[in-house]
Amino acid sequence: MKKYSVLFLIMLAPFFGAAQDTLSQEIIKDSLVSVKAKTAEDTTHTYQRFLHVVENSLFEYYSETWGKERAYSIIDSLGYDEDSKPQFSDSVYIARLNDLNEKTIITIEINDDLLKTVKYFAKNRRRFTAVCLGRSKLFFPMYEEYLDKYNIPMELKYLSVIESGLRPNVKSRAGAMGLWQFMYRTGRMFGLQNDSFVDERMDPVMATDAACRYLKYLYGLYGDWSIALAAYNAGPGNVNKAIRRSGGQMNYWKLRPFLPRETQMYVPNFISMLYMMTYYADHNITPKEPKVYLHELDTVCLRESIRVSHLDTLIGLNSEDFKYFNPIYKTDIVPKTEDGECIYLPVELIDTFLVIEDSLYRYDQYLDSIGVSFVAMEKKKRHIVKEGETMGQIAELYEVTTSDIRGWNGLRNNVIYPGQRLTIMLVERKYIEGTSSSSSASRSSGSSSSSGSSSTKTTTDGSYKYYTLKSGESLWTVSQKFGIPFATIQALNKDIDPKRMQPGDKIKIKRL
Repeated sequence: MKKYSVLFLIMLAPFFGAAQDTLSQEIIKDSLVSVKAKTAEDTTHTYQRFLHVVENSLFEYYSETWGKERAYSIIDSLGYDEDSKPQFSDSVYIARLNDLNEKTIITIEINDDLLKTVKYFAKNRRRFTAVCLGRSKLFFPMYEEYLDKYNIPMELKYLSVIESGLRPNVKSRAGAMGLWQFMYRTGRMFGLQNDSFVDERMDPVMATDAACRYLKYLYGLYGDWSIALAAYNAGPGNVNKAIRRSGGQMNYWKLRPFLPRETQMYVPNFISMLYMMTYYADHNITPKEPKVYLHELDTVCLRESIRVSHLDTLIGLNSEDFKYFNPIYKTDIVPKTEDGECIYLPVELIDTFLVIEDSLYRYDQYLDSIGVSFVAMEKKKRHIVKEGETMGQIAELYEVTTSDIRGWNGLRNNVIYPGQRLTIMLVERKYIEGTSSSSSASRSSGSSSSSGSSSTKTTTDGSYKYYTLKSGESLWTVSQKFGIPFATIQALNKDIDPKRMQPGDKIKIKRL
């Protein structure tokens, strides 16, 4: 008999004869049981597929929202060459500023000083604008969340551009720190702690929350956002003095001549940056892509203290990148706190972190238990600049920063020339076995065997170097033995089930 659908059989049931009725009921019953079993079997897979679709859809949405710039289409439509620096008449600037004035709660009074500042930014702050547009993709989504929470005008997110250039670890000559440039006392007033391990002025989220509360407090004092911005820069004391000297003026532009000289240009600078971030495409400015987007990071909360440098060995995240994602930490240690410290990691490393999390907490104890510690040793290398080579390319080659290279070579900028000899300081991690004798065996993080041990057995076969497991060893313990990042060993041995590993098995430790 043909297999009809359950629904079709139910529809035909009234038309069957008596003899066929029993048969049809059995077929329907068997079909329902089969469907129920099949549904139970597929539920988990269907749910997982659904989650996968959701995650990918969200990622695509975020990429489209924050990863693709309207600048490209506008610049193409305007027909600009790559190096074009378009000039506009005063009437164009005035029209655009008037348009901004209608859209923002900040009062924009167009005068000669403001026009000069806007034109200066358009001519001399092009690269700064491009860089800040890129960095804004990491911070602006979070800024907007807190500005909305405290009912503060959205355009105040550009204040952080003026204050810090969207660099969370920047420090001013006066000692102000972070994205919102909090001085120590002001930071403490709004709950930002500073101790031996952390400086919360450099925490993007905490500092943004504090900045919003501070701005709302200042607006409550003066009832004018432009004066609140001036007070953010100069402090309420200086603004109060200016109000008294002006005869009680409460309009920023009338109060402006009585403010400290630096603060007189603060609001014009803010408006100029607001203009540049709005009309950058019309000025043929293409945003510099950021190092990371906000949706590419996620948080994990720690139960214990960890060392930042251990993350390089265990999950392949170097200290420089960690500090970029987590600028709040002042040392190599993420301390244990009562509520648990939460750190930002790239989304693709979260699963790896969760796998090795318990081992990470015990990493120091593990090194102590086997009598092993490590020291970082610097090696000096000479690099001769090749034709067409840039400072950035050299920094990437040696996994250092351009600021490192400038510091090692006494350079003021990134300008280099072919044939120039550069000093590069390379950090080599040496693992040292603690012994009672005066001599100790050492091995570098990338070596395949210990110079003082004959028990390490490695072989080469094909394009890999193999290691033979001994009793009690695992992928993780082998990674520690050779100083190889745990994620690297995992990637080399994807075909091995860690639960079925036996002494005598060979695992890959290096690609030849």
